[in-house]
Amino acid sequence: MLATTLPTTLPTMLPTMLPATVAAERGQGWLQVAELLLAFVLSAVVGLEREMRGKAAGLRTQTIVGTSSALILLVSKYGFGDVLGDHVVLDPSRVAAQVVSGIGFLGAGLIITRGATVRGLTTAAAVWETAAIGMAAGAGLPLLAVLVTVLHFVVVLGFTPLTSWLGDRGHGERRYLVTYADGRGILRDVLTACSARHWVVGSLSVERGRKPFGGPDEWDDTAVVAVGVTLSGRGLDEVVPALGHIDGVIRVDRDDADDD
Repeated sequence: MLATTLPTTLPTMLPTMLPATVAAERGQGWLQVAELLLAFVLSAVVGLEREMRGKAAGLRTQTIVGTSSALILLVSKYGFGDVLGDHVVLDPSRVAAQVVSGIGFLGAGLIITRGATVRGLTTAAAVWETAAIGMAAGAGLPLLAVLVTVLHFVVVLGFTPLTSWLGDRGHGERRYLVTYADGRGILRDVLTACSARHWVVGSLSVERGRKPFGGPDEWDDTAVVAVGVTLSGRGLDEVVPALGHIDGVIRVDRDDADDD
């Protein structure tokens, strides 16, 4: 009788017979180490792209967020195995779910609003994305983690020129920095040129005060002023040449990083 019942009862008895130290070591194997390292590498790749473009949350921030998110998810999956029993039932997603809302506070600190200009939206979204990549790596979903990392570069490298092209040819809005010689009524000519082409001026702000401009010979020792202008309308790809040909305008720069 003992020989016939032992093989069937042994599998169910083994989990209760394992010592607590063995149960506590679960979740610290080479598989979990590999998942942490994958999150580290992928988040570092995203952070490297942000760092090369001079954004606030760069290599260090993105790597820390991705790796720590993977660790939080691994803790949520394996960190409470020693207290589980017949009367203790835990939801392994409860800790990981807090990462989604917690990262939102970090992203909110990266968004800067100045007048009509909003900066940091893409960087804040990248931090949230890095957290998701780390969570996917920690959850044992390496294919999804790698895929989202690849899609990140599709968005930042492929969509950026596409959105610029659509904004220039559609009814878009873009911000420019116009630097001109002071005291010649140049700003009036700039606004007149914008009105003639049906460009609506959304905001106007002085970005830099008067100072000597060490440029070409004709502009040496000339007091200049730089004004930020937000324009909306069609054909915004013609703003730089149209305003640049105005007598007295020194340079026109387009702000391509309004939401980065």
